[in-house]
Amino acid sequence: MFHQFIVWLSHTVGEWGYPGIVMLMALESSFFPFPSEVVIPPAAYLAASGKMNIGMVIFCGTLGSLLGAVFNYWIAMKFGRPFFEKYGRYLLVSHHSLEKADRFFDRHGHISTFIGRLLPGIRQYISLPAGLARMGVFTFCVATALGAGLWVLVLAGLGFWFGRNEQLVLQNLQWVTLMLIAGCGVIVFFYWRKWQSRPRRIQGSSE
Repeated sequence: MFHQFIVWLSHTVGEWGYPGIVMLMALESSFFPFPSEVVIPPAAYLAASGKMNIGMVIFCGTLGSLLGAVFNYWIAMKFGRPFFEKYGRYLLVSHHSLEKADRFFDRHGHISTFIGRLLPGIRQYISLPAGLARMGVFTFCVATALGAGLWVLVLAGLGFWFGRNEQLVLQNLQWVTLMLIAGCGVIVFFYWRKWQSRPRRIQGSSE
C-alpha cells in the first residue's frame, strides 16, 4: 500500500510540478498530518531522472514548509493568544505563564524554532508556541527556513540517491533522523553552556 501511495504521489508531483511541492509541503507543515517523507524523496527522484531540477525541489520544499509554519504561527497568535488570555485561568494557564513564554521565545526562540524543525513529531507544531508567545516574525521566518531547509535537503539527498527504492529511503532516513536528534542535542548543550556563562561574565566585568 505504501508503494502504491509513493507511485501515486510521484505521479501527482510530476503532474503538478513545483507548485504541487509547495502545496503539499505547506500542508505537511501546518495542522494536516501529511509526512514530508513522502513528498520530497519522490520529487528528488524525478530530479535524478532529469524530469525536475533538484535545486528547485529543495527551494519549493523549503518555501512550502515556511508557508505552512507561518500559517500555524498566525493562527496561534491571532486566535490562540486571545483565547488563553481570556480563558487560560480555567485551563491552568495563567497570565504569568504567558509572560514567561514571551520571555523564553524572545531569548531562545531562534534556537528553539530551528531545532524544533529538525525533530520528528515537533516540527509541525513548534510554530504554535512561537505564535502564542508573539515571537518576532522575522526571526521566526529565518529560523524556520533554516531548519526546514536542512530537513528538506536531507530528504532530497535520500530521494536523489535512493528514490527508486523506498525501503532504502526509509532505512537511511531512520539513521539520518537519529543523527539529527543527536546533533540537536549537542547544539542545545553548547547553547545552554554559552547562555549559562553569559551572566557570570557580565557580573565579573561590572566588578
